[in-house]
Amino acid sequence: MNDSTKEELLELTQKLLQSISSGDWETYQALCDPALTAFEPEGLGHLIEGMQFHRFYFDQGGHMGSHNNTIVSPHVRLLHDEVAVVSYVRLVRSIDGSNNAKTQRFEETRVWQKRDGKWKNVHFHRSSPG
Repeated sequence: MNDSTKEELLELTQKLLQSISSGDWETYQALCDPALTAFEPEGLGHLIEGMQFHRFYFDQGGHMGSHNNTIVSPHVRLLHDEVAVVSYVRLVRSIDGSNNAKTQRFEETRVWQKRDGKWKNVHFHRSSPG
């Protein structure tokens, strides 16, 4: 894989996380396939299909509140010219109700597929906080 593809996928992943952090539904929707699938703690062990589940959290102002994301130890693997897997540790920093800084850790894997020249997130798996 060339470095520009790797860099593009990491930038898109960071942009996606920023859209979640800022509650930017339009950007999130633009970066995700409408048939997005996911395993995440909020799904309580069930496979989540489609965007409606995620839209609920955006409409409520986000389930993590105001926060900052940092991608740590990223790994990009191109499976095909049009399919890639991006795995990383996501550090989520925020301020709690007592005005104390806190950090949560998630392990995430995102599957990206290139369609019509644009990468779309088609599946992700996010672990419970550790």
